[in-house]
Amino acid sequence: MKVLVAVKHVVDAYVQIRLMADGSGVDTRGLKHNINPFCEIAVEEAVQLKEKGDASEVVICSIGEDAVQETLRKALALGADRAVHLKTTAQMQPLQLAKVLHTLVESEKPDLVLMGKQSIDGDNNQTAQMLAGLLGWPQGMFASRLELKGQELVVNREVDSGEETLQLKLPAVVSADLRLNQPRHVTLPNLMKTKQKPLEVQTLPDLAPSSYKILNVTEPAKRQKGVLLNSVDELLDKLKNEAKVVG
Repeated sequence: MKVLVAVKHVVDAYVQIRLMADGSGVDTRGLKHNINPFCEIAVEEAVQLKEKGDASEVVICSIGEDAVQETLRKALALGADRAVHLKTTAQMQPLQLAKVLHTLVESEKPDLVLMGKQSIDGDNNQTAQMLAGLLGWPQGMFASRLELKGQELVVNREVDSGEETLQLKLPAVVSADLRLNQPRHVTLPNLMKTKQKPLEVQTLPDLAPSSYKILNVTEPAKRQKGVLLNSVDELLDKLKNEAKVVG
């Protein structure tokens, strides 16, 4: 089984971000970047499938400028076999990403596509579902456990009512949730070995502009200081007369 994992290069989750002075977006200059945490879980799952003998090859791909190669190298150090950098300077939205990945899937012909359920920057949670729709493949979103049984994949996923089990015929698209696994740490020797692993660069053609644009980005409103109350009656009075949420 060949596994393709799509990963995203994002601002590190532990970095304090700041906004552009004109409110057009987040100022990422000089900030530390890393592999998107959900994507890292997807990479770990693919590597574990190979270690168990279920996968024969793990291919990593990422879309963006030259800086994404840092993330691809980290994914290779985690145990992937080779990487594909789809190079572009365009700021892409989920449907555009899904269309680009669709083209790559058609050329790579993987049996399974893994990706994080969402990125921590855009937080859209759309690309995996759109890719599955474009491919016409079964999908298992928010996976918390995977098990390969012949040519079928058993996916456990968390839903509002508890846990759901899906049985998908390969090829399929699966997105990783937090509880799927615990990614391993990257060691320096493995990071050095990535220099010998293939990293192919494919320059994307000019893309059609996005169907929408960001008008303004603002910080969330600061929370007001809490009030310590002495009784339930006092709480009900404030809910009724001040907040006006109780009739």
